[in-house]
Amino acid sequence: METSVTIIGIVIGVIVTIPVYFSARSSTANKTKILNIKKKFNSTHPQDFDLTESQNNKTFTIDQKHRKFILMNFNTNQQESTYVDLKNVSSCKLILTTEENPDTILKIDFEFQEKETSKKITIPFYDFDDDRIRQISAYQDHIFAKKWLKIIQDSISS
Repeated sequence: METSVTIIGIVIGVIVTIPVYFSARSSTANKTKILNIKKKFNSTHPQDFDLTESQNNKTFTIDQKHRKFILMNFNTNQQESTYVDLKNVSSCKLILTTEENPDTILKIDFEFQEKETSKKITIPFYDFDDDRIRQISAYQDHIFAKKWLKIIQDSISS
């Protein structure tokens, strides 16, 4: 009886430990990727990016003091990071691309307008074709983008 209980306990322990291990390993890998990207854009003081948030394979980070912003996209189709110096930007807004039904979001882009040239810089944030869960992620990403739009606008105006 004691042997079977011990074996069952070991099996349950392994079943619990394996997902925790892989989750921790994945989290560490993502933190390392984010730190390397921060170092790429600010090699001397990557810790200046004082606010960092991630959701659905996308990470935003902002240096509110020096007004620098990075959007990192870790989708399997396209892994990219985009840097924007907010000192050179006059405004930022969200551009939503929808189907005939306005509830179905196909794309969400951030549009920055440069101060001096009035040139518009468009940074893709959400694309329906890259989304595995479809409209659930669209809703979450839209809320996340609105939150960060406010943070970016506050940083631009300061």
